[in-house]
Amino acid sequence: MKNAISALLLGTALAFAAGSVAFAQDKNIKIGVLTDNSGLYSDLSGAGSTLAAQMAVEDSGMAAKGWKIDVISADHQNKPDIAVNIARQWVDVEKVDIFMDVVSSGVALAVNNLVKEKNSVMINAGAATSDLTNAQCSPNTIHWVYDTYMLANSTGQALVKAGGDTWYFLTADYAFGTALERDTTAVVVKAGAKVIGTVKHPINSPDLSSFLLQAQASKAKIIGMANAGGDTTNTIKQASEFGIVAGGQKLAGLLLFITDVHSLGLKVAQGLSFTETFYWDLNDGTRAFAKRFSVRMKSKAQPSMVQAGVYSGLLHYFKALEQLGGNPHDGAKVVAKMKEMPTDDPLFGQGSIRADGRKIHPAYLFEVKTPAESKGPWDYYKLIGTTPGDQAFRPLSESACPLVKK
Repeated sequence: MKNAISALLLGTALAFAAGSVAFAQDKNIKIGVLTDNSGLYSDLSGAGSTLAAQMAVEDSGMAAKGWKIDVISADHQNKPDIAVNIARQWVDVEKVDIFMDVVSSGVALAVNNLVKEKNSVMINAGAATSDLTNAQCSPNTIHWVYDTYMLANSTGQALVKAGGDTWYFLTADYAFGTALERDTTAVVVKAGAKVIGTVKHPINSPDLSSFLLQAQASKAKIIGMANAGGDTTNTIKQASEFGIVAGGQKLAGLLLFITDVHSLGLKVAQGLSFTETFYWDLNDGTRAFAKRFSVRMKSKAQPSMVQAGVYSGLLHYFKALEQLGGNPHDGAKVVAKMKEMPTDDPLFGQGSIRADGRKIHPAYLFEVKTPAESKGPWDYYKLIGTTPGDQAFRPLSESACPLVKK
C-alpha cells in the first residue's frame, strides 16, 4: 500500500514538474495591435502600426529561435466601449498576450484597466495622457513614446521663454485634450505666463471656426492646440483662413506628427514649433528603418513616432521574453523583467523603463522648415533643441503612481 501511494505521489510530482517546464518554455505569442484604422488618427497609427509590429517580429529573429508569433489588429474607432469589448474578446477567445499602439487616451485608460484585470501586457505607443504612468499606473502597462507632461514641459517652456506670456487653449473635449491642457497650463504658469481663457471642441470636428474666433478675440499671444491628428490639421488650416498667425498670434502645436505636417504642406505648416521623440531623418538608424517602412507602406509615408514606438517597444518585449525563457502569459512578470533591462534600439537609442512604467528617452524640439529649406519629400523638420530623458518626463518625486516607493 505504501509503495502504491509513493508511486502515485511520485507520478503526480513528475507530471506537475513536466507541466511546469512546458509552461515555462511556452513560446507562443499573440500580439494585438489595437488602433485607429479609419478615423482622425489613422495616418499616424493605423495600418502603419500593424506594419511596424510585423517588422519587429521579423527583425527580432524570434522565429528562428523556436518562437511562434502571430499579429492581429482591429479598429477601436476611438470609442472606449468598443475598444474594451475587442480587448476582452482578444484575451478570452483569441488569447492575445500583448496590446500594442492603443491610440487615443480615453481608449487607453479603459483598456489599461482590463489589461491589469487579465494580467496581459500593454505597451502604449499611441495615447498621450500622462495619467497612464501617474495616478492610473499599472504593473502591466508601459508608456513608451510620449505623454502630455513631456509635451507641455518641452514645447510650453520653450514658447514662454520666447515671449509667449499669454495663452488661450483650444482643447479637444476628451481625456487627452483635458490632460494636455492641464499639464501645459501647469508648465506655462510656473514659467511666468498667464492663461486667459480656454474653449473645448468636440473630437473630430470639421468646423472649428467659432472656437477659433473666440481664441482670436482673446488677443492671447499663444493659442495652444490641445488636440491631435485631423483636429490639429483642421485648426491650423482654418486659423490660416482667418489670418490669425498673420495678425500676430502664434499657434502652439502641443502634439504634432509628421503625418500632420505632410497633410498641411510646408506652405501652411512652416514655422510651427512642437516636440517629438522620434524623427525618421534623425540619424542613420532612424533613416534605415524609415526606408524599409516606407517601401512597404502603400502611401509611401515615413513612420510617425507612434509607429516607431510600436516597433521599438516590441523589440524590448522580445528581449525580456528571451531572458525569461518563455511564458508570455504572465503579463506582470514580463513587464517587471522589461523594467529590469536597459532599453536600446536603433530608433530611440539607449534608455530605461521606470517603476511607474514610463519609458525614458530624449525629447526633441523641432521647427517645420520653409519650402525653400526642404530638400525633398518628407524633409520637414529642423532640430531646435534636445531635452535629456531624465529631464523630459514627470519626476518620480511628483508621481502619484502607487508603484513608486516614496
